[in-house]
Amino acid sequence: MIDEITRYSDADLAEFKEIIQIKIQKAQADLDLIKSAYMNDLNNGTDDTSPTFKAFEEGSETMSKEANSQLAIRQEKFIRDLKNALFRVENKTYGICKVTGKLIGKERLKIVPHATMSIEAKNLQR
Repeated sequence: MIDEITRYSDADLAEFKEIIQIKIQKAQADLDLIKSAYMNDLNNGTDDTSPTFKAFEEGSETMSKEANSQLAIRQEKFIRDLKNALFRVENKTYGICKVTGKLIGKERLKIVPHATMSIEAKNLQR
């Protein structure tokens, strides 16, 4: 007896596609905001001509830029993972666990639409 490969219906895939597209739009807007926060520090204000010594503020500003840079990198990875999920929707392999081959639960996919493993598979990794 050959096991039939299970997959989500076209209607389910269309629903997931919409969820993913909304998440991509929001994630891209967040990324733009993060990038503008650390790139916008190149203003030509008078802060650099002020006679006061601001070493602590400058160190804090550098740390903030580094933190925003790390956030931007994470956000770019998130967007890439979402776009990969969209690709899986298009080729109808979306929602199939890469470890067990079983369907990932709908509720999990609604919360983590870029998931490639079921909870069962995740627990096996621990």
